[in-house]
Amino acid sequence: MKRRRNKEAEPTELCSGDREKGESERSRGGGGRLLPRCRAMTANEDQEMELEALRSIYEGDECFRELSPISFQYRIGESGDPKAFLIEISWPETYPQTAPVISMDAFFNNAISSTVKQGILDKLMEEVEVNLGTSMTYTIFEYAKDNKELFMENQPVNTVTVLNNCISTGHSDAAPPTKKKEKKEQLSKTQKRKLADKTDHKGELPRGWNWVDVIKLSKTGSKDDE
Repeated sequence: MKRRRNKEAEPTELCSGDREKGESERSRGGGGRLLPRCRAMTANEDQEMELEALRSIYEGDECFRELSPISFQYRIGESGDPKAFLIEISWPETYPQTAPVISMDAFFNNAISSTVKQGILDKLMEEVEVNLGTSMTYTIFEYAKDNKELFMENQPVNTVTVLNNCISTGHSDAAPPTKKKEKKEQLSKTQKRKLADKTDHKGELPRGWNWVDVIKLSKTGSKDDE
């Protein structure tokens, strides 16, 4: 008579780094099974790499603001544009496997009708669905920039909008920066896209990449301009 294996005692497959932790990673009351943590670790690594890419791409861009390592704002439109608007993107713990949180609740958007704002959010979420599973913050910002006129075509021009030309979540007078950063050579849109694409495909970016890639891109851009 064959002896039946106890499936409840079988360990669940772990990430390679987790196997070394052995018993210290056993779940409470989990029947002796080890918790898989591959997905969470991948999401965290994706976020770290995307954060570095965003800081490189938008360095010196006055429209971009990093509220925290997982929350960002971008002003779509030039300062003084009555149809400019601001979008905020926040990353949940499992992003980019799950959708980011997109908001237009900033004070900057107070003059925009709720109907127009909801229409913009709906369009942005459609773009999110297409890019789910990849680093998409840069893609969403660029999509909003490319479709600004279409998004705001039903928004009546209001002089009040011109007064809201600062990036702020609750106040019209944002505090000026304490230090003015030295402005570096700006990357072209194509170069930015190449840098952003490096963080796609669920974190397959080779370990060891650094700012040298950004410097190379900047030098390449300057030669092409000549």
